[in-house]
Amino acid sequence: MMQVLLCGGAVVTLSMGIRHGFGLWLQPITQEMGWSRESFAMAIAIQNIAWGIMGIFAGMVADRFGAFRVLLAGAAAYALGLAGMALSSTPLWFALTAGLLIGVAQAGTTYAVVFGVLGRQIPAARRSWAMGVIAATGSFGQFFMVPVEGALIAQIGWSNALLVLAMLVLIIVPLAFGLREPGLAGRSSAPREQSVAQAVAEAFRTPSFLLLTAGYFVCGFQVMFIGVHMPSYLKDYGLAPHVASYSLALVGLVNIFGTYLAGNLGQHFPKRYLLAGIYLARSVVTVAFLLVPLSPWSVYAFSAAMGFLWLSTVPLTNATVAQIFGVQHLSMLGGFVFFSHQVGSFLGVWLGGYLYDRSGSYDIVWYLSIALGIFAALINLPVREAALQRRPLAA
Repeated sequence: MMQVLLCGGAVVTLSMGIRHGFGLWLQPITQEMGWSRESFAMAIAIQNIAWGIMGIFAGMVADRFGAFRVLLAGAAAYALGLAGMALSSTPLWFALTAGLLIGVAQAGTTYAVVFGVLGRQIPAARRSWAMGVIAATGSFGQFFMVPVEGALIAQIGWSNALLVLAMLVLIIVPLAFGLREPGLAGRSSAPREQSVAQAVAEAFRTPSFLLLTAGYFVCGFQVMFIGVHMPSYLKDYGLAPHVASYSLALVGLVNIFGTYLAGNLGQHFPKRYLLAGIYLARSVVTVAFLLVPLSPWSVYAFSAAMGFLWLSTVPLTNATVAQIFGVQHLSMLGGFVFFSHQVGSFLGVWLGGYLYDRSGSYDIVWYLSIALGIFAALINLPVREAALQRRPLAA
């Protein structure tokens, strides 16, 4: 179990840590290349959609053959995407590299694939806790990597910084060996065999799965809007660039504890109530942030409060899916739920750039984020967490 946690945590630290820093590149790239904010936002939005779509198929492969092969392909695609992002000369090439290629890479190097390994290797009594640990490492990656990325941009320029990250992300290759599952292919990992089509049909007939999926849409919208547009929002109001770097790092630092706590609490309390509380608290924190005068200290207070809630939905949502459906198709079903998250991410990123370019303000997206948080809190309350009772297979 310890090997899975260490290697899986290190993979997520790198993959998610690099991803959370992309907002730092918005202004350097758009200013030097003469592109609009919407063009940058569109590439990151495409990245999120590609991640969501390919996450389903990456989950299918990981469920059938194990995470090892998926991680190797994902690491290679990540390195190529970062290098291509550095060398892109047009918005189209930027969308293909920063968007499509890195999105595919993230599908094979982040939560759905690693959580599938956890589901198969760790007993149900410790599963929510283990997922909380792995999600917390993603937050640590944000805390650690965002300042590193900011320093690299400042010292060697944005394009060279991306090339350095392209080499760094290849560390995932040796880590993948620690997540190998010998003999997984052809071996039943659940007491009842289901085909992919049967598992998908069952999930989409289950109201709780649809409610979880809809709630995760809101998570993606809120997190990606803040992660990508917060640095520019703060700079528009005259705050120093380091405030943005420190604020995003603070989000990651505090969420280490928030996500770990969420995973622990999920072992003892109904996960639907925890999820509803997290989404409602995000809306309350955002309202408070918009009402108080903007200053570095108000930014840091917002980042700390939002950071506590940042990825706390991840272990609770995935553990609930495992609790309802079992682990045989966990990576794939997690991929479907995560696709909804990424549709939300697409809209959060793109609408931020689109509405800013047309109104000169992020206000509408902030208000939309608040309303969606209340919506997500309400729809998580009816989720039923009990395992599905299936008919036994015919002899």
